[in-house]
Amino acid sequence: MTDEFLRLTGISKSFAGVQALRNVDLTIERGRIHCLVGENGSGKSTLIKIIAGVYERDRGSVVINGKEFGRFRPIDAIREGIQVIYQDFSLFPNLTVAENIALNKELADGRRLVNWGHVHNIAADALAQIEVNIPLDATVGEVSVANKQLIAIAKALRQRARLIIMDEPTSALTEREIRVLFSVIRKLQERQGIAFLFVSHKLNEVLEISETTIVIRNGKTVSVGERSEYDNARLIYEMTGHSITEKVYDFEPDLSQPPLFKVENLNADSVLVDINLELRAGEIVGVTGLLGSGRTELALALYGMLPIESGRISIDNKPIVIRSNRDAIAYGIGYVPEDRLTEGLFLEQSIARNVVVRTIDGLRNALGLTVPGKVNGQVNQWVDALRIKTSDPALPVNTLSGGNQQRVVLAKWLASKPKILILNGPTVGVDVGSKEELHNTIKNLAGEGMGLLVISDDIPELLQTCNRILLMRHGRIVEEIRSKDINEDELSSKLIEA
Repeated sequence: MTDEFLRLTGISKSFAGVQALRNVDLTIERGRIHCLVGENGSGKSTLIKIIAGVYERDRGSVVINGKEFGRFRPIDAIREGIQVIYQDFSLFPNLTVAENIALNKELADGRRLVNWGHVHNIAADALAQIEVNIPLDATVGEVSVANKQLIAIAKALRQRARLIIMDEPTSALTEREIRVLFSVIRKLQERQGIAFLFVSHKLNEVLEISETTIVIRNGKTVSVGERSEYDNARLIYEMTGHSITEKVYDFEPDLSQPPLFKVENLNADSVLVDINLELRAGEIVGVTGLLGSGRTELALALYGMLPIESGRISIDNKPIVIRSNRDAIAYGIGYVPEDRLTEGLFLEQSIARNVVVRTIDGLRNALGLTVPGKVNGQVNQWVDALRIKTSDPALPVNTLSGGNQQRVVLAKWLASKPKILILNGPTVGVDVGSKEELHNTIKNLAGEGMGLLVISDDIPELLQTCNRILLMRHGRIVEEIRSKDINEDELSSKLIEA
């Protein structure tokens, strides 16, 4: 019997005249870890949804377990053992861990009455298979992102999964949590023969976990091969069609001038302790630390979203008081949040409205009415400047790829001309080509005199974009490092030690 579990041949799919996939071929082998990589908008999500039966293909064939399907529905995918873990995990945050793992199986088995002891046993058995311990009575909304990922895997096992597709599974995980996830994947592969399709923008992870690598570009399969056939440079070239060599941001500030932004002995929300930092015009200062180190709380406090208990903040040597995000905005502080989908964008609104939402008052006439010419001028300016890929700025922002959505969040803040910009995970979920463009945008902003704080646990990103890096632990800044004085392995070790 062949090791082939799934075979797609000549798959094509278009939406409103836009060709998302063009004659894509894909083979998934039993018990093997496959990685699917490609830029934002390359067709990865469309391909996943065709495998899951969510989208109907326009052309091509789908063969699973030797059986060819005409119409292929989500229930067909589930019955054949295909489970997809999307970035939102598709879990119920108000239900317990046990309920999330077991209830789908209970419903599929046609049970009309719930036996709670049985539910607990099912969930406990599923977690035991992946050798993790998560309290069964905890509500899913209370557990960490890493545990949500593991709960989703346990839930898939209860559905008799033979292929688990994981869409950007590590985008919000720390290095330590990624190690746990990879261990679980390998155990399920070895012990149960489960195949995986791992979708990621993090090329170092692809090179580590993949056995078969599939590269897709502009809706076409451009490369398939064994892990040993690829390195970082080849993956980048196959994904983008060109080589990328990013220059390190080598900047020495003028220490004879007062800092643009200064924080002294700041304490906030019982999390941040004696924070001292300086940010000078033209600097890009990185902030990193493990989950719970206080790095996001620092961003929120400086943007007025967490109460400051004590300390002093000054801009251009003038003391300021930040009690709310309105205060921060008035002082010229912008904040690009880590979760652009829930905190950074109005997803159902147009790209144009998202771009001008911060500056709309300045685009009105004496009667208080918006001036279409001014609005369109500002929208077009930033769509062009940040190379936002769209056929029409009137389209909803949720029609864009992740990288382009991040550009819209940036455009919204840049249109308001902040002095200081705080970026929390600026390239989370963004492909390597878009990441390079966003890094260049950040460097150009610094070159124009803006001060930027970049909060990230992406070590290469910090070393390439920042002239200094602040390491946080337990709500404190414990070390300041010049980027030119440390390499990737050394900084990774410091981060894990923290």
